[in-house]
Amino acid sequence: MALPLAEIGVFGGTGFYRFLDDVEEVTVQTPYGAPSSPLAVGRLGDRSVAFLARHGRSHEIPAHRVNYRANLWALRRLGVRRVLAPCSVGSLQPDLEPGSFVVCDQLVDRTRGRADTFFDGPTLAHVSFADPYCPDLRQVLTAAGRDLGLTMHPTGTVVVIQGPRFSTRAESRWFSSAGWDVVNMTQYPEAVLARELNMCYSGIALVTDYDVGLEGVAGLEPVTIEVVFKVLADNVAKVQSLLTGAVPQVPAEAACACGSAAPDAGSLPAG
Repeated sequence: MALPLAEIGVFGGTGFYRFLDDVEEVTVQTPYGAPSSPLAVGRLGDRSVAFLARHGRSHEIPAHRVNYRANLWALRRLGVRRVLAPCSVGSLQPDLEPGSFVVCDQLVDRTRGRADTFFDGPTLAHVSFADPYCPDLRQVLTAAGRDLGLTMHPTGTVVVIQGPRFSTRAESRWFSSAGWDVVNMTQYPEAVLARELNMCYSGIALVTDYDVGLEGVAGLEPVTIEVVFKVLADNVAKVQSLLTGAVPQVPAEAACACGSAAPDAGSLPAG
């Protein structure tokens, strides 16, 4: 049976795909194992969209165990060339308040041991990753959010930690003092794997909390997963509205350089 095709991919939590019409659930096999979940393929207006639950249907896969290579490969197998990636982040700066969005333009990798390349032999390639996020998608997301009246920060640096634990106070103070803006557990290697497959990629970072080392915030308590999930639940409608507003505005033809970042991508194994 032929797989359905999609042009835009979305990562997110279970249930986000309810903003799609005519949804078909498909299972995709990859050379890198099973994706986190089956994919939901549907339509948003005249655009075809594939949704994948990054942490599994029941949020059972922690960030350090997500099969990022399989997830990106599965989207690419369906024809996806643009990826929108909602994620939760902790704020490292006082002006980035919970409930706001950051459309990051930079990241710092502090993970370890994750499978973070498709080019691990015998095909070798070294992609440029100076600017990790697609400028076209970032612009679309920022404009769509502002049209909806959401608080959008159009730039920011995310530091990606290994997880599943949260940062110590010393680590968090270090991240803040370095000038980094938010902290997260999933943006790496998701972003670089998309780049290796010549896919445009942009995170959509929802601030759920102030990180524990942030100074100058009255009454700051160490973050808990219960707090994160509550803020996510309170803001899921915002994320859905942002996606609903942004997807139709994604240009049909990319003007960025993401699609030519890895000329050797065609030499990767088929799956």
